[in-house]
Amino acid sequence: MKRYLQFFVILGIFIVFSCQEKDKTEVAINALPINLEVVRFDDEFANAKPEAIPILKNSFPYLFPEQVPDSVWIMKLTDTLQLELKAEIDKAFPNFKTQEKELITLFKHIKYYVPNYEVPKVVTLVSEVQYDARVVLTDSLLLIGLDNYLGPEHKFYAGLSNYIAKALNKDYMMADVAGAFAKTINKFPRNRTFLSRMVYYGKELWIKDKLLPKATDAEKIGFTPEEMAWAKANEEQMWRYFVEQELLYSTASELDRRFLDPAPFSKFRLELDNETPGRLGRYMGWQIVRAYAKNNPKVSLMELLDMPSDELFKKSNYKPKK
Repeated sequence: MKRYLQFFVILGIFIVFSCQEKDKTEVAINALPINLEVVRFDDEFANAKPEAIPILKNSFPYLFPEQVPDSVWIMKLTDTLQLELKAEIDKAFPNFKTQEKELITLFKHIKYYVPNYEVPKVVTLVSEVQYDARVVLTDSLLLIGLDNYLGPEHKFYAGLSNYIAKALNKDYMMADVAGAFAKTINKFPRNRTFLSRMVYYGKELWIKDKLLPKATDAEKIGFTPEEMAWAKANEEQMWRYFVEQELLYSTASELDRRFLDPAPFSKFRLELDNETPGRLGRYMGWQIVRAYAKNNPKVSLMELLDMPSDELFKKSNYKPKK
């Protein structure tokens, strides 16, 4: 009985210490100064007159391809689809204050972990539902197509597959931005094994853990709450499948399509496939990286990202939740 009591006392002390460390980190992060410039190009274009097009082109040259004549942009000012898209954006985003606060918090977290990072200028626009490029991040610019965040049931997404439309929700916007940043510091592996690619995506999701501490796991990976619950409930069975089928060190490219690429479901080639969310290989890689980070708390973010997948996996002592 005394042993059990000692165990719970030690566990309690560890939990309290961990919470205090997290609180100290968040206090330090919140104290960082951030100068964020947000430009509502969608508003500026919607309110422009034809004679203002040259001025807009001069101010936003990266949004006006040189081969497109001014006449096309002038026509777009009164284009029915453009006007309707803008009207729906205004309904969903009567202002951008909430998202601006979330971006400031996100960039503070980025600056904490990557001190030399230069915060980009944020430009919002109408992208005509280019959902595969709804967030574009460069060294100096963050472009956000607001028409890609109107909600999964929106009429503009009626022709899209459900697995695509479900992520077209403002709740996933910060995770998209964090993911775009993660790609700039997380190198794609030269190692072609399934395990290395799983760990690569796991690192990307772990970066989101660090940058978006208040986001849900579902928001970070782009699952619905129900899909997230399925993944957690079946983690052990998935891991057993990967091990028994000897997939971890396979270099078969088809494994990307089955378990890593965006898809309506993962392909275990079992009757339960239709119940599964896509990209479950990324979820499993995430759990491996989380296990490593938990067991090696003193390793910095960049040190973890630089670690080869095999080494990280071996040192993670990963055991799936039962």
